[in-house]
Amino acid sequence: MISDSLLAERMAAGDQEAFELLVTRYHGPLLSYVTSQLKDRGKAEDIVQETFIRLIRHLKRHGGMEQLRPWLYKVALNLCRDYWRSASYRSEYTGTDKIPEDADPAPRAEELIERQETVQQLAKSMTQLPEVQQEVVRMRFFHDLKLQEIAELLELPLSSVKSHLYGGLRKLKRALARSVDHPHLDWDTKNKIREEESEVPTHGTIH
Repeated sequence: MISDSLLAERMAAGDQEAFELLVTRYHGPLLSYVTSQLKDRGKAEDIVQETFIRLIRHLKRHGGMEQLRPWLYKVALNLCRDYWRSASYRSEYTGTDKIPEDADPAPRAEELIERQETVQQLAKSMTQLPEVQQEVVRMRFFHDLKLQEIAELLELPLSSVKSHLYGGLRKLKRALARSVDHPHLDWDTKNKIREEESEVPTHGTIH
C-alpha cells in the first residue's frame, strides 16, 4: 500500500489519482469521526469536504506532509469547534424548531436534551462559561465523550479536563439554580447535572 506521505507528495505535485486515493482512504473514517462529534451527518459531510479542501491548499503551499492522518483529524476537530461557536449552531439548538431526529444523539445526551426548553436554558447558560469549559462540557454533556477522549482531542492533561468539567458544571448549576423548579426542566436533567458534578474526581484547588 502506498504510504500517506508519498500520496501527499504526489498530490502536492498535482497528481489527481493520488488525491482520489487519499479521499478513498480517509473519507469514511473522517466522516464517522465528525458525525460522532456533531450527531449530524449532513453537517459532518460539509466539514469533511472542507477538511480535504484545506489539505489541498496546505499541500500547494507547503509541499508534502509526513503526518497526514493526525493533521486531517486535527483540522476536522477545529472545524467542529468553529461550528460549535457559530451562530448557526446556537440558533439550531436554541431556536423554535425541534432537534432533528436524524441527529441520533447518544442515549445519555438524549436524556439531557429531551425537552427543547431544557436545551434553551442550557445553551444560554453555556455562553457564560470560559471557552475551554464550554468545549469540555459540550463534549461530555452533549456528545457523551469519555474524559480520556476529550483530553486527547483537546491535547490537555486528563487532570485539566476533569478540573474544567467540574468548574463548568458548578457554574452551570449556579446559572440554572433559578430554573430548578421550572416546570419544563425535567427531573432527569436536574439529576444529570448533579450526578456529573459529583462523579468528577478532582485533586487540589479548582480555578
